[in-house]
Amino acid sequence: MSRRTPRTSRTSRARQAPAPAAPRTTDTSPCPCGLPAAYGECCGRYHRGPATAPTAEALMRSRFAAFVVEDAAYLLRSWHPDTRPGSLDFDPSLRWQRLEITETGEGTAFHATGTVTFRAHYTERGEPGELHERSRFARVEGAWVYVDGEFPDLSG
Repeated sequence: MSRRTPRTSRTSRARQAPAPAAPRTTDTSPCPCGLPAAYGECCGRYHRGPATAPTAEALMRSRFAAFVVEDAAYLLRSWHPDTRPGSLDFDPSLRWQRLEITETGEGTAFHATGTVTFRAHYTERGEPGELHERSRFARVEGAWVYVDGEFPDLSG
């Protein structure tokens, strides 16, 4: 999951105040993925391991939660080895707010691949934004992993 918005120059970034710190997510906090469970019982158990997400949608939700809590190790571990970056940097001015799943395709325990289309809402320096992506997932050694994503045409 990455943003698809133009980046400002380093000079203009340096002049802008950083976003306030996000509230700390604890095991008893509501899960950032949007399901009605506490973080520790929901996505936190996947982040800590050894449990793995049983569906592509569950993996998408857990990856969104990992962006919220800035868990780079989980994000890299749940990324397909063929498309995984070497490292991740979190933008300190960005706060992920809410995940909206709009469509799923396959991605259950009976499938080897799946897709999840979503809208991830965020604020950057206090300004609202949205990432709309159709993510592809596959199973590697029995575990769901994120392969890549495309940005659906929003004009039609």
